[in-house]
Amino acid sequence: MKIIVLGAGLVGTPMAVDLANDSEFEVSIADIDKQAMSNISIKYNIQSFQKDLSNPETVKNLVKKYDIIINAVPGFMGFSVMKAIVEVGKNMVDIAFFPEDPFQLDELAKKNNVIALMDCGVAPGMSNILVGYADYVLDKTEKVEIYVGGLPEIRKWPYEYKAVFSPIDVIEEYTRPARYVENGKMIVRPALSEREYLDFPEVGTLEAFNSDGLRTLADTIDAPNMKEKTLRFPGHIEKIAVLRETGFFEKNEIEINGVMIRPLDFTAKLLFPKWKLKEGETDITVMKVVVEGIKENKKLRFTYNLFDRFDKTSNTHSMARTTGYTATMAVRMLAKGLFTRKGISPPEFIGRQPECVDYILKGLTQRGVVYNKYIEELN
Repeated sequence: MKIIVLGAGLVGTPMAVDLANDSEFEVSIADIDKQAMSNISIKYNIQSFQKDLSNPETVKNLVKKYDIIINAVPGFMGFSVMKAIVEVGKNMVDIAFFPEDPFQLDELAKKNNVIALMDCGVAPGMSNILVGYADYVLDKTEKVEIYVGGLPEIRKWPYEYKAVFSPIDVIEEYTRPARYVENGKMIVRPALSEREYLDFPEVGTLEAFNSDGLRTLADTIDAPNMKEKTLRFPGHIEKIAVLRETGFFEKNEIEINGVMIRPLDFTAKLLFPKWKLKEGETDITVMKVVVEGIKENKKLRFTYNLFDRFDKTSNTHSMARTTGYTATMAVRMLAKGLFTRKGISPPEFIGRQPECVDYILKGLTQRGVVYNKYIEELN
């Protein structure tokens, strides 16, 4: 079976490598970065293509000969790439996490007999799958809470943070309003608001803030209370809030000494080198998913905990492992015919099929990404 990964960033390349380890797959990768493509071809048994994936026609021509496509481009171009793949009629797994409504493509995907799994990362992704599974098991879901963060293992002043996926998408987390469900109603709150402190045995105290991470769960899960928050080391919120409120993340151009510039572009130029994981630096991923509800007149709480570290053996960052391996297990799931629903499917739809959940969790465990599950009865 022929697979191609579109995008060779921190997550795209490890996904291609993971799939290439299976003899049943013939794996290729494409990206605009010529040096990255050359390095991959030399180091791995993976065919690479230097392509401008922002061009839909380029994408269409590229993916025609493949069986399953992974969309791993940055979020700002994710929707156009997904649309091109659907138009060609190819099954796909997406981790682009674009802001547009993917269900705009649902009718076209069904018409073209396409299985399109969106948001198949860690969160959104495994968080949705686990929520979808708990919701499937329960007679009535009452509350969903998701806390997740990718962090540097060693804290360094001033930001105590490293961007373990597209930095532009990180800034989106700080600016895009967060949707919540409270008492059965959809509400919107500013990103970075409503700070909480949570303790994790492996890392200590982290701060959590509102972010727009519920995505499709806000529409597909019938629960009166749902929220998703991002985790950072304490103090991070204040620093980012100052930058945001001062206007450093604005996209409208301003004039400086006769030159028109977007403040966001200026900020990115300064911040991204400081946020880049350097050679030898390692990261961790922390996630807690809590789902409460009723089953046979008993109140139950499902809790899933993840703590993952950089893998020194494969030299793979934790965020690449936890995000990318969810997607590669989804690819294997499609290849085996375990999930066959046509159209656009968010990951919580996978959760409705326990055999698919078990398959993905087993594959992740084999790769060292372990979700610890606890079910308790509440009084």
